[in-house]
Amino acid sequence: MNAKLESGVTSLPVTRQTFDEVLVPTYAPAAMVPVRAAGLDVWDQEGKHYLDFTSGIAVSSLGHCNPLLVDAVTRQVNTLWHLGNGYTNEPVLRLASILTAATFADRAFFCNSGAEANEAALKLARKYAHTKFGPHKSRIVSCLSSFHGRTLFTVSVGGQPKYTEGFEPLPQEINHIAYNDIESARTAITDDVAAVIVEPIQGEGGVIPGDIDFLKALRELCDKTGALLVFDEVQSGVGRTGALYDYMNVGVTPDILTSAKALGNGYPIGAMLTTDEIAQHFNVGSHGTTYGGNPLAATVALNVVEQINQPSFLARVNEASAKLFAQLEKLSNDFPQLFGKPRGKGLLIGLPMAEGNKGRAKDYTKTAEKLGLMLLIAGPDVVRLAPALVVSDEQLIEADRIMRDAAQAFIAG
Repeated sequence: MNAKLESGVTSLPVTRQTFDEVLVPTYAPAAMVPVRAAGLDVWDQEGKHYLDFTSGIAVSSLGHCNPLLVDAVTRQVNTLWHLGNGYTNEPVLRLASILTAATFADRAFFCNSGAEANEAALKLARKYAHTKFGPHKSRIVSCLSSFHGRTLFTVSVGGQPKYTEGFEPLPQEINHIAYNDIESARTAITDDVAAVIVEPIQGEGGVIPGDIDFLKALRELCDKTGALLVFDEVQSGVGRTGALYDYMNVGVTPDILTSAKALGNGYPIGAMLTTDEIAQHFNVGSHGTTYGGNPLAATVALNVVEQINQPSFLARVNEASAKLFAQLEKLSNDFPQLFGKPRGKGLLIGLPMAEGNKGRAKDYTKTAEKLGLMLLIAGPDVVRLAPALVVSDEQLIEADRIMRDAAQAFIAG
């Protein structure tokens, strides 16, 4: 061990500068370092308070350090942590049971992230097509501006070239169509397509809801060609859009659904849900993961789903959504030089920057952060709001006040 770390490693003083010294520079985090949180409240190293309207990129939907989740995971920590996939465990069996009972699916596969869930979905789709139709049916169709993860396969399927530059050669037989463009879909989805993967609401691509007619057309084209329809609900799932999963809002049922982010409220877990017929093409040894479905992650997710998948809880999400949309509409009207009209669904909302301020979404969020409000971006042109689903009316009002102050400060320069 390095001499300077021989004692007191767990209490080693660290700052934001430490990130630049010891971590691979794949991120450019904020200057402040959060150290404590509860609900939607966050405090940094200096003791400054922030209202968190990011929920860890639509993850901590029940709030930071949710007492029920803390209690559940503490009990599991003192019971059973990890077994490996040579054994099953009670929490994962209960989690699979509750998810299949609540959705179209018959089977669940658990992993550690949304990227892994999408990787599993795409591998399964190709395996299914290869077995049922032959190796010629292998092409995958995705949408421009989509985001499906950072593995080489999923980042290639995502329709954003900035994430694939320098990683060539990329996996083959992947094509991209314009989002919400039915004619583009009809041209691309032919008999050699194994899977069509789509976000029912694009998150990283700018918070753009899928047109119901477009999503229905994808379903019809998949039925016609024998392709599997995969809904990536990593960001939109587990209550974020006011239903347990957004496919329930749009009335289009996929063949495979992927879930992560809010499923674990900050504890890493991902899930791929599908039908009996499709699941059988993943036989023993054809896919796997060391940590997927471990008792700790499954316990957290089980309690998350039980809390969120209640009519009263989802009704409150839709109520809070209506109030937040109304606030943002008024904000846009009051600052037309700064913002366009809000868009999105539930508590996943994008606020586009107005024409004269395109590319400056990050500048605005930095201004809001200085005033005590944590916000996200969805590309350079869109401010993204994804507060915990337990956000109160008082917190909505406080966020509106800070956003207005931030708008004034932003305009003043």
